[in-house]
Amino acid sequence: MAIKRFKPTTPTQRFKTVIRVAGIKDNEPHKSLVSGKCDSAGRNNNGRITVRRRGGGHKKKYREIDFLRDKKAIPGVVETLEYDPNRTALIALICYKDGERRYIIAPEGLKNGQTIIANDKVDNEPGNTAPIGNLPIGANIHNIEMVLGRGGQIARSAGSFATISGRDKGYTIIKMPSGEVRKINDNCIATVGIVSNGEHELLSIGKAGRNRWLGHRPKVRGVVMNPVDHPHGGGEGKTSGGRHPVTPWGKKTKGKKTRSKRKSGSNFIISRRK
Repeated sequence: MAIKRFKPTTPTQRFKTVIRVAGIKDNEPHKSLVSGKCDSAGRNNNGRITVRRRGGGHKKKYREIDFLRDKKAIPGVVETLEYDPNRTALIALICYKDGERRYIIAPEGLKNGQTIIANDKVDNEPGNTAPIGNLPIGANIHNIEMVLGRGGQIARSAGSFATISGRDKGYTIIKMPSGEVRKINDNCIATVGIVSNGEHELLSIGKAGRNRWLGHRPKVRGVVMNPVDHPHGGGEGKTSGGRHPVTPWGKKTKGKKTRSKRKSGSNFIISRRK
């Protein structure tokens, strides 16, 4: 894996970088594991924008990822490593012994031809999946279940992982990517390893058009708007707003805690993230 830089033949090429990974398949994804994807452009079922600055974006197909890893005791061989336009991590096409194929999130170090398995007891090798209570303390894990049977929800983006730090009466204590320490039921599944493509955070977009391909529209600061459009707007010359940063609707932002104190699962948090 390496970051490719370009000769500055144009202003945007001067800063643009892309990641090149050896062994990545460039052609179409496996046909039975893709479906059409319709972009909502930030709109809800009433057609109203609820998430601002979304729209456009390149056409792409959705790859169906196996987050549940419920094919137990059936070994699978890595056929290809592939780029997925819907996520920052790489994905791997697995061919199981019974002939079925599935996509999984590829961990760092997974290679073509490697055998992986999901079972109650597994070797501590990248790509193997087991109940979190059966994995060794100190292991780095990803694709972690929070609710039994729901499939992996934690640590799925490029370079992310959690670390098993202890046990406590039917629960495993893990340190999350955010620094939060929480308990997870011993029977919830997790996959061994660190999510691939960890250099993703080092990428330089290079030009505005590349952000538009990702579906990100421009962001206008509130302080340059008029008072009718934003609470920070108006004033003679530049101002800092003269108040705590707020949204266009007057709600506090930039640092205000939004997590509900009554959120289910809060009682499993041992230490909050910094």
